[in-house]
Amino acid sequence: MQSKPQLLVWLTCDAVHIDPASGKHTILGVFSNIKARAFPVMHPHMVWFLTLTDVSPGAHRIKLSMSLDPTKPVELIHREFESQSPLQRINLINELHNLRFDQPGDYSLLIEVDDEPLLATSLTVSL
Repeated sequence: MQSKPQLLVWLTCDAVHIDPASGKHTILGVFSNIKARAFPVMHPHMVWFLTLTDVSPGAHRIKLSMSLDPTKPVELIHREFESQSPLQRINLINELHNLRFDQPGDYSLLIEVDDEPLLATSLTVSL
């Protein structure tokens, strides 16, 4: 039986730098909430960085969705990625630009791989 992919790391940050010589990832500006002066507000740039393991070899799809209403997720990112082996640790850098928040609240985030939920969490946006 094939195991389900495992999420090892989930971070919201300003940027991720990959050192060309070593391949090491440097995570810049980790944050867990957003403060706004007024609504609606546009967040200019953020990165959702995640590391997966136990992913079967081959092509896969990741989907990241967000909404104030957890029953109506809005897809923000949908992309393909490759796994060489279930032992591989796969770092995925997902950039979001001009993400709009119409009102304050706890926005539900859903991460899925091949349409299987891996993580449901939230991002607080407040005044």
